[in-house]
Amino acid sequence: MTTIDPTHPAPPPEPMHRLRFEEPGPPCRTELPGGTPAWLVSRYADVRQVLSDPRFGRAQLYAPDAPALSDVPDLVNDPDLMFNQDGPGHLVLRRTLRRAFTPRAVARWRPWIAAIVEELLDRLEARPQPADAVAEFALPLPVAVISRLMGLDESAWGRLRHWSEHAFSDGTHESEQVASALKEFNAFGADLLTERRRAPGEDLVSGIVAAADEEGGVPEAQLVSLVCGLVVGGHDSTMTMLANALLCLLGERRETWPRLGADEEAAERVTDRLVHLVPLGDDRGSTRHAATDVEVGGVTVPAGAIVLADCGMANRDPEVFPPTTLHDLFAPLEAPTLSFGAGPHYCLGAWLARTELQLALHRLAARFPGLRLADPTDTVVWRTGTTSRSPRSLRVRW
Repeated sequence: MTTIDPTHPAPPPEPMHRLRFEEPGPPCRTELPGGTPAWLVSRYADVRQVLSDPRFGRAQLYAPDAPALSDVPDLVNDPDLMFNQDGPGHLVLRRTLRRAFTPRAVARWRPWIAAIVEELLDRLEARPQPADAVAEFALPLPVAVISRLMGLDESAWGRLRHWSEHAFSDGTHESEQVASALKEFNAFGADLLTERRRAPGEDLVSGIVAAADEEGGVPEAQLVSLVCGLVVGGHDSTMTMLANALLCLLGERRETWPRLGADEEAAERVTDRLVHLVPLGDDRGSTRHAATDVEVGGVTVPAGAIVLADCGMANRDPEVFPPTTLHDLFAPLEAPTLSFGAGPHYCLGAWLARTELQLALHRLAARFPGLRLADPTDTVVWRTGTTSRSPRSLRVRW
């Protein structure tokens, strides 16, 4: 039994950009945090294979006889979530969204996303200093973007944040609280679908309804989960990335700030490199279930095994990303990052998140070339979720 000594509290967690990763190697046996046996896959080519090979799926992780991946109910482990589907059912759900998130579609949205960025910068500039860059910028930007896409007004923002905190609970909420919040959230998603069926518009939810009707046979529970996943996933991940990027840039890479504001192409490369290097959270991999024996990197992973594909280690594979340029924020990536996944479950919102982050960092640096942290980085209070960790606040001056 472990006892906690209140006179020697645990050290605060390291900022996400300082997390250390072991050297990737051949597939090997490991354990999940709860003690469930698993196989660790960590080299770039091996991780891409696991994420892309249909023999490694998600749905069987939630079979009745499968070990529980979490003790607390959350959206991430909802079997109806699109990310947890495989095969034809998964493809049907992705087709309902694929056209909405193409690079061409996101390029059309860029002007109004830029307008939201400028409006938030105007508000930030009017705030007394020090101001909170998370509350005033990193959070409201992705919330405003996903709300516009889904046809939601500002009055829903508070509820969305409440549901997001419970949907991605890190275990600090009581199970009953999480279950109650998710029940409310699902009811909201169901009502939103009903409303858009009755009065469709130009928003994303109306498009989902039309595409699902065209496909036919999509269970309503999966549609509700899809809508809820978009609402919270569409802002939580981007907020996390932006807040962690600001902590890294302003705390330790301040020399990059002037160029970030002066050169939009440079800002794009910095965004790509930060997304590549700074993980969303402490969760070290994406799990899959092996449907049959599969050879990965010269090692046979047996049928029925749980496989942990460590994208963080793979993103630092020296065979693909040379150590000489790994931390050069202005260097183009040598290969596609695995931060958004790969294969059938590749993140559909990757282009949108990338666009928001590019515009946010470039325009923030251009407007506030003297932006700096008001507090030491080791005083950061962390917001933790099922798969993410980022500063609760970042006080800044300019």
